[in-house]
This record gives sequence, C-alpha cells and structure tokens, in this order.
Amino acid sequence: MTNRRSFITNVAGLAAASCLPGTVFAQAAAPAPASTEATFARIQRTKTLRIGAVRGAAPYYNKDLASGEWGGFMIDFAKSLAASLNVKLDITETTWGNSVLDLQTHKIDLFFGMNPTPARREVIGFSEPLFQNAFTIVSKKEYKTWADLNKPEVKIAVDIGSSHDQMISRVCPNATIVRLEKADDATLALQTGRVDAQVLVWLLSLNVLKKNPSLGKMYVPMPLEATSTNLGLPKEDDKTWAETVNKWIVAERTAGKIKPTVLSNLQKFSGVKPEDVPPQIPL
Repeated sequence: MTNRRSFITNVAGLAAASCLPGTVFAQAAAPAPASTEATFARIQRTKTLRIGAVRGAAPYYNKDLASGEWGGFMIDFAKSLAASLNVKLDITETTWGNSVLDLQTHKIDLFFGMNPTPARREVIGFSEPLFQNAFTIVSKKEYKTWADLNKPEVKIAVDIGSSHDQMISRVCPNATIVRLEKADDATLALQTGRVDAQVLVWLLSLNVLKKNPSLGKMYVPMPLEATSTNLGLPKEDDKTWAETVNKWIVAERTAGKIKPTVLSNLQKFSGVKPEDVPPQIPL
C-alpha cells in the first residue's frame, strides 16, 4: 500500500495521466533500431505483449513488495488485452518520465495511462481514449462553475507543468494560480490555508480526500473539463498494432468493462467506494 506522498508524486505526471496529468515539455526523439520489426508482427511471433508499469502508483499500478505481483486497473486492462490476443503479458518496471523513451526504443509495446500532448505525439503514437479523466476542485468552499474560480482573489494550487496547470491556466486566467513543484506540495498549500483550492483529476481528488478529509470536498465545476487517458504506442508506419488496440478499447467499452475495472481498483487500493464518485464524472 503506498502512502499519499508517493501516490500523488508519481501519478500526477500522468495524466492523466492521468491521466492523468501530463507535462508540457517535449522529449527529443530517440533513434529506433535500424531494422525495427512492426510491433504487431513481433507480438504475434513471440506470443508476448510487453508493457511498462510504474511502482507505487495505485490504483493505476501497484507492485506487491512481498510477492512481486502487479495489480491496479491498468494491469487489469493489460491482462484483458493480452487474453484477447492469446499472448502472455510481460511487465517491465519503468517510470512516468521514462515511459516515452521505452516506447521510442521499442523496449515496450504499450503504456497504459498517458495523455496525448502535442509534444508526445511528435515522438510516439497513441490509441483512442480509454476513458475521460475529469478535472475537479478540492476545497472547503463550493465552486459550482469555473467562472466562480476565475477571480483574482481566488488562489488555486497546481503542480507546475501538469495537465492541471494547463487546464486552469486556460479556463481561469484571472485567478491567482500558485504553481508548485509537485501535487503533494499543492495539497500541503491547501491544508495550511495558503490557497483556496487545488485542481486535480477526480481519481486523485478522491484518493487525497480519503486520506485527509479535513481538506474539504471534491467539487466538479461546470462546464465539465476533462483530459483523456490513452495508451501510448510506438510510432510506426504499420498501423496494424494501433488498429488492434483501438478495436480492443471499443470492445471493452461496449461490454461495459471500463468503469467497473477502474472503480473496483479504486476501492481496493484507496478505499473509495463507487457511490463516492459523482454521477457527472464520465468514464
């Protein structure tokens, strides 16, 4: 089980990832091997799907320290995809920062939970959205709309360079935005009263409030603002792998598997119950 600092520090760079949130900085393209085999062809030949996973990022990813087993909803999704391809799943430990390079150099075939920023699209490919990760506010005061926050007297904390930062800068340019190094620094600023609110995607908001209810409540200001959570892929001319992944996403969504997979892991690793999720949150 990870502590709050580890969870927020690691996951806030997603963005998305998470989803979770993604950084705005470009990453230089890494040279691919001289004769790179198409990803889907390699998966068929080796009967192995290689993914990257991040330690200490539950409920997205979680590695049990005793058994070495991986869990989390991104792992569950990866297992489902591998089963649909009738191949085994090979999990390589990586970091949010290294995952792009791992895809560029074909070290992995897929990374679950990446926001498709323009900079990233220059160097890797992306699937269609797996789900939408709505932006929320954690605060003691209720904010019903983003316009309510878009005032100079309202101080909003964000982790600098994240999708939280990008969104609030665009939507609330008149607010006083306090940019801090990490998401847990922004949470501390809220806890100590330096700011009025913190912007987080809903998965992070619920997790933070479960561990520290004194921060206030999670609010979903309207109109809804969200970032997509996608799968990162190697960038290649052969589109067979991307098409295969997108077909799997459609099948999972049609079968209604996305929401229960996310919510069951959120409850397992963070103690957040399905009824804690507001109905206006898309999944």
